[in-house]
Amino acid sequence: MKRNLHFMILLIVGLINACGENYTHEQKEYIASIEKQRQEKDDYMKNDPNSPFNFKGKVEFHPLKYFDVDPNLVFTSKLFEYPNIDTISVFGTKGEERKAVRYGFVNFDYQKKSYRLNVYKGFTKNGEEYFSIWFTDLTTNEQSYGVGRYLDFELDADKDFLYTIDFNLAYNPYCAYSADYTCAIPTKEDYVDLKIEAGEKKYH
Repeated sequence: MKRNLHFMILLIVGLINACGENYTHEQKEYIASIEKQRQEKDDYMKNDPNSPFNFKGKVEFHPLKYFDVDPNLVFTSKLFEYPNIDTISVFGTKGEERKAVRYGFVNFDYQKKSYRLNVYKGFTKNGEEYFSIWFTDLTTNEQSYGVGRYLDFELDADKDFLYTIDFNLAYNPYCAYSADYTCAIPTKEDYVDLKIEAGEKKYH
C-alpha cells in the first residue's frame, strides 16, 4: 500500500514537472516576474495607507487571488482608432452616470478565433486624460469579479506601435474590495466570448 502511494506521488510530481518543462527559459522568467509583481501588490494593498484596504476605513486584508500565470494569454496589437470617436455613457457600481470616450480598439487571435477589446479615454478629477480597457468574459461572476476586470493602457504617439495585451495583468477595480468605492461597469460591447483564465480572480 505504501509502495503504491509512493509511486502515485512520484507520478504526480513528474507530471507537474513535465508541464513546467513545456515553457521556455524566457517564459519561465516571465512567469517569475509576474509572480513577483503579485507579491509586491499584496504588500502595497496590505500596508500602504492609500490602498483600498486602508484609505477609506480599514478593510480586512487577505492575499489577492489569481489564476496561474499563462504566457499564452499575452498578445500584441496595433491600436485601431474609431473613425467616429464617440463619447458614451457608462454607469458606475453605485448607479451614477459617467462619460467615457470610446477611442479605438485592439484585437487578438486565440484558438483560431479573433477578438476585439475597446480602448476608452477618460479623465481624472484633475482633468488629466488616461486610457483603459475594461472587459467581461466567460469567467465573470464565476471565477472572476462580477463587475468585470481592467487592463491599463498607455497611449503611444507612434501610430504603428505594437501594444502588449497581457491578460495576466488583468485586475479588479477597487470596488471589488470595498463598497466605499465605485467603478465603471463594462458595457455589452466589452464582453469577450472567451474564458480568460488569467489575471485576478474574485476577492470575496
